[in-house]
Amino acid sequence: MRSLMDITDFTAAELDELMRTACDIIENRDEYSQQCRGKTLATLFYEPSTRTRLSFEAAMLELGGAVIGFSEASGASVSKGESVADTARIVDCYSDIIAMRHPLEGAPLVASVNATVPVINAGDGSHCHPTQTLADLLTIYRKRGGFCGLTVGFCGDLKYGRTVHSLISALSRYDGVKLVLISPDELRLPGYIRKDIIEKHNMPYTETSSLEDYLPSLDILYMTRIQQERFDDKAQYERLKYSYRLTAAKMTLARANMYVLHPLPRVNEISIDVDDDPRAVYFEQALNGKYMRMALILKLLASAVEDPVREVNKADIGVPMPGRHCINPKCIITREQELKPLFKTEGGVCRCAYCEQEAKQK
Repeated sequence: MRSLMDITDFTAAELDELMRTACDIIENRDEYSQQCRGKTLATLFYEPSTRTRLSFEAAMLELGGAVIGFSEASGASVSKGESVADTARIVDCYSDIIAMRHPLEGAPLVASVNATVPVINAGDGSHCHPTQTLADLLTIYRKRGGFCGLTVGFCGDLKYGRTVHSLISALSRYDGVKLVLISPDELRLPGYIRKDIIEKHNMPYTETSSLEDYLPSLDILYMTRIQQERFDDKAQYERLKYSYRLTAAKMTLARANMYVLHPLPRVNEISIDVDDDPRAVYFEQALNGKYMRMALILKLLASAVEDPVREVNKADIGVPMPGRHCINPKCIITREQELKPLFKTEGGVCRCAYCEQEAKQK
């Protein structure tokens, strides 16, 4: 049985397979309308979501299945102090697959090693958002026919933008992809993403604060909002929130076949005068997310039938390392005190097994 925590849980071949399935669903929707009859998806959303939650629910309903769950933590037993592990154990009594969004990094991983059904990470803090990446990949694939050799620009909040981190991880699987990382200094891409993904895979990249200078060279522009909810320092947010704004005038600098993506919601980083430009595909991107989630649900449910044993167990995610501790205040380990601190070593660097941030000596 498989779960999806990070986009790198799937090989490039498996990502291509999911995209082929999604394209087949688009062309032959009636053939899939009863594929999940008798199956139930539980959506456990501990923080607000419109697109992701409704997309999951629509995906399961269009496959003929049922949906249960909650849309905010206040409506669940977590408000009474229930742990993520216990919630997962309870909910899998009533469902066949779980989609979880949580503000703390590593929470879906904790759920996946305790549940007896597949678990999908629907976004954990600033860490990962693999199903948004599936939507991104299908959108790029349908518009550009592939990924090899593309120049992809990421603009805005690259520090806290989990969708950025996940898409860069996915693109590292394809040959010749070049990256342009556009952000204020305070919101630069985290060093571990540069080191462990970009540099490890020899991806050419440029870091800059100027959107206009690099817009003419891009094949894809991935805009992101400055995320108020990720800032501990509200004054810093106020200072940075208007860092970038894409307008119809700026779009004249871009190539005729350059496409604009955005994980949404937008605030002010894309003017509404861009919406009518055929290169603006962010609403189509949201629709593609539903089709990719349909394909994903089918794949994970099939894996549960073929092999009901968990692919990852508690003992597999990391090991205790006396003297090490996670210093990330947004890691699940800081909230749920009964969780054992676990670590893994990658490239000579010790990292927290839950949030993947570098661990420190006590």
